[in-house]
Amino acid sequence: MEFPDPRPLCPRGWTSLLLLGFASGLPLILTDSTLKVWIQDAGVPIQTIGFFSLVQLPYNLKFLWAPLLDRYVPPFLGRRRGWLILTQVLLVAALGGLAFADPRGRLSLMAALAFGVAFLSASQDIASDAWRTESLPKADQGTGITTHIAAYRVAILAASAGALGLADLAGWRITYLVMAGCMLLGPLGTLLAREPEAAAMPRTLKAAVVEPFRNFLSREGAILALLFIVLYKLGDQLATSLTPNFLRSLGFTKTAIGSVTKGVGLPALIVGGYLGGWLMRRWSLRKALFVFGLIQMAAILALLIPAALGPRLPALVVAIGLENLGFGMGVAAYMTLIMRMCDLRFTGTQFSLLTSLAALPRTLIAAPAGFAANFYGWTGYFLFCALAALPGLLMLALYDRWGPREEEMTG
Repeated sequence: MEFPDPRPLCPRGWTSLLLLGFASGLPLILTDSTLKVWIQDAGVPIQTIGFFSLVQLPYNLKFLWAPLLDRYVPPFLGRRRGWLILTQVLLVAALGGLAFADPRGRLSLMAALAFGVAFLSASQDIASDAWRTESLPKADQGTGITTHIAAYRVAILAASAGALGLADLAGWRITYLVMAGCMLLGPLGTLLAREPEAAAMPRTLKAAVVEPFRNFLSREGAILALLFIVLYKLGDQLATSLTPNFLRSLGFTKTAIGSVTKGVGLPALIVGGYLGGWLMRRWSLRKALFVFGLIQMAAILALLIPAALGPRLPALVVAIGLENLGFGMGVAAYMTLIMRMCDLRFTGTQFSLLTSLAALPRTLIAAPAGFAANFYGWTGYFLFCALAALPGLLMLALYDRWGPREEEMTG
């Protein structure tokens, strides 16, 4: 079903996009690595700390309750903004409650609060992703995705390096209270946003659950489309899953890796994303996916530079810079494809399903990556990762059978 292209975002809309991206990234790390450091400081055994990874499950399972956010409309601000403001206000309260948790006394209560934060954060992501998909015109989708990712990554830095530094100075309770205060940027972004023009919503909850699947699977080439989503970033995901371990094995210090990742990697990712968005205004989506896919392959092979030269800082800068540049360009086209595959009647559910599928290689296929690295050696492993990107690129030859229809962009 074809829907009219949304109106271009005004400056307030772009500000909302930034603030909502920041609000999406902040809770993720506060319930994962940063929280684990807090628990470790309390003397909790590492075996127990490992189980805290389970509090992240809502991010992988959010498609299960996404139909509720597609079907029902809160009594204020509309379907997308209403759910956004509700989850964001609850997130501020939940993070504030987590600040007063005590890992030394009631660890189970801390786990429950962290799980609640993750659940609310995943619910916010459902509404935020749907708002972005329904608000961005096609010409701005690549740029919009990059804006979202840039703000998301800044939030991750604030919730990781920023939170750890603040915890050293002021303690964990103050740190999480400050993070709860930072989360207020989310409601601000929601209030600045414009509610998207609503497509016809599912009439019943059953329709909201069943129709997104039926709608997608009834399309021509649906299985090929799902296969492409799994394969396109497979090589990139395999490579990045072990890149820090590879660099440490060469002799680079944790400080050097962290500093270059923040100082070079993040800017390169943002530049790559905006460059990709600019090119996508001039190219068809298929052409962008192909060219950016080739650049991703070259970025993987750039990791062979420090493998050949050893632990030299210029080699690290080049490798991380090119890796993130390629990632930024590739993800701009990839997420644009996912947005264009969504039927606007079921945006929350279909976007959640497709992004969960997109994360599958990172979660499952990348799990045995260590065995491959041990078997092939690092040089052979990264050559293997580059070759793993080829099946997705080859599927673009069949794009007319499974891809969303489009016109060649020029000018």
